[in-house]
Amino acid sequence: MFESFDIGRWFCSPDTLLVISGPCSVESREQLLATAGELYATGKAHVLRGGIWKPRTRPDSFEGVGEEGLIWMMEARERFGMPVMIEVALPEHVELALKYGVDMLWIGARTVVNPFSVQELANTLRGTDIPVFVKNPIAPDVSLWLGAFERLASAGITRLGGIHRGFSSLDNSPYRNAPLWEIPIELHRLRPDIPIITDISHICGRRDILREVAQKALDVTTDGFMVETHCNPNAALTDANQQITPAELHVLLDTLVERSKNSVSNEEHLSRLRNQIDSIDDELLSLIAKRMKVSEEIGSFKKEQNMAVLQMDRWKTVLNDRIMKGESLGLNAESVKDIFDIIHKDSIERQF
Repeated sequence: MFESFDIGRWFCSPDTLLVISGPCSVESREQLLATAGELYATGKAHVLRGGIWKPRTRPDSFEGVGEEGLIWMMEARERFGMPVMIEVALPEHVELALKYGVDMLWIGARTVVNPFSVQELANTLRGTDIPVFVKNPIAPDVSLWLGAFERLASAGITRLGGIHRGFSSLDNSPYRNAPLWEIPIELHRLRPDIPIITDISHICGRRDILREVAQKALDVTTDGFMVETHCNPNAALTDANQQITPAELHVLLDTLVERSKNSVSNEEHLSRLRNQIDSIDDELLSLIAKRMKVSEEIGSFKKEQNMAVLQMDRWKTVLNDRIMKGESLGLNAESVKDIFDIIHKDSIERQF
């Protein structure tokens, strides 16, 4: 078990796989202490997380217990010796977190999309050196994510970490938020000094694929995990489907195969690159499938209007446009032509 985890030392040398866990929402003193006690008993979680204020999509949803929850978080820290971490979205959240002595903060995806909001938080944090983790923005925008770190660093925050929680897209299936592994990999390339952990709960949105995504994250060398746990997940007031019990977290973590980070072999490096290819190919197939569905709708419309299936002028315009765009992206014109010839042939066949 972890009597006291030195988060400052971890930032200096993040060799330990950091595990941050706790309920999506702090609902009551009893629920928080029960969950924290079970987490402590597993010996797997380093940091206790808890949602005090919840930025919900709908205004009639449970939005957290507020300041009272900070008292319970401090009690849990005192009882179990685990550092505590909460989400902040407004300057007053930061002020209260500092007042009560919260150990770590994270800035959520909905907040990161707004540079003005991030700057307000950075201004409020100026003069402190509390560790701050930044979740990726909802949209797959590396520059926006990077900008949040830069604003916090300009305010004097030196212990910064990233949280990869997936991205919203037109088709996230089978995930709640598509992982798009190439985005955190690109952030790591740009800022190798910033450790990045993976929020498998928000990527998955469901329990049955948590282990699969966690292993994938390890294979692309994540620095840790954020996992939502609850003493009674089915009764949770928020995101019940993606929360697990601390005992289930214990089992999940024990089944993972951790790669060596100190001496990365050629095979491991190749594996990371292949994982990127796999992720991109998944996106390509999904987009092609969507394109074919639109082609079928076009075919149905043409039949209703007694129009010819093949519109040669339109096809010439499309092909020339795609070749030009492909060349501007550094692609071989002949290869682009071959790819779109195949796609067009399949589209035409679907319209008959």
